[in-house]
Amino acid sequence: MTLDQLRPYVAGVIDPFVEGFDRAGFTPNGVSMLAFAVAVAAAIAFALGGVSGRGWYAVGALLVLLNGWLDVIDGALARRQRVASAGGDLLDHVLDRYADIVIIAGLAAGIGSFLLGFLAVTGVVMTSYLGTQAQAVGLERVYGGLVGRADRLAIIAVVGVLAYPLGGAVAGLTIVGWLLVFLAVIGHLTAVQRFLYAWRAL
Repeated sequence: MTLDQLRPYVAGVIDPFVEGFDRAGFTPNGVSMLAFAVAVAAAIAFALGGVSGRGWYAVGALLVLLNGWLDVIDGALARRQRVASAGGDLLDHVLDRYADIVIIAGLAAGIGSFLLGFLAVTGVVMTSYLGTQAQAVGLERVYGGLVGRADRLAIIAVVGVLAYPLGGAVAGLTIVGWLLVFLAVIGHLTAVQRFLYAWRAL
């Protein structure tokens, strides 16, 4: 089971934060754009972690967690304000995909391995694409599989924290390099898993 499937159970935890954003005058689209800005900041921190000091990886990890948290808040805020719409859902998904891309680009830039970055980001994008494409052909949106977005952000955050004390290379790759390998392999496997699920359902 992926962390994405736990969203319905965190309502009680996030309600005070949703109320706070509501009182502050935020719109759901505004929170989505704020989440994307945080993702860009995380990407910059990860890039700096590879060239200016590994402490930046920890900063990036915190920003990734904040991005994930805001990604939960925007939908809940839309429901609270009764403004949930197809347009808002579209904006949220587009910004989430760009957030995924910039975060992985930042990780790849930090270690100077754009091939690994390419393989990782295509796996991530295909995972998300298959989840929504199932809905486009008449099924429910698919969140299952080996690793969903929430799992991915949590794993990136954990590796970001570990990248500071574990700066050495294993088999020629740092822990961040191995993270990109993991995202590439698991991302494509999850995409295939979602495709097979949708294919059988159809």
